[in-house]
Amino acid sequence: MASYKLLIKPSAIKELEALAKRDRQRIITRIRALASDPRPSGCEKLTGHDLHRTRQGNDRILYSVNDSSQELTIIKTGHRKDVYR
Repeated sequence: MASYKLLIKPSAIKELEALAKRDRQRIITRIRALASDPRPSGCEKLTGHDLHRTRQGNDRILYSVNDSSQELTIIKTGHRKDVYR
């Protein structure tokens, strides 16, 4: 499978920087894995939006996939209680 180009919104970068170092490393590893497999087992498409989400512990990564241009955009990251707001 071809690798997707990763794009991360500036707001998502700020959310990543606010996390503890250990959690940040786990999420970055998961984001890098999404580049090669944008729809891994366990990911779900959000109802009413053109977004997908994947879990990493108590944190969630919200992202959009553009298959025609082979781009994956990270929209938001954060704790599961806050990320959907």
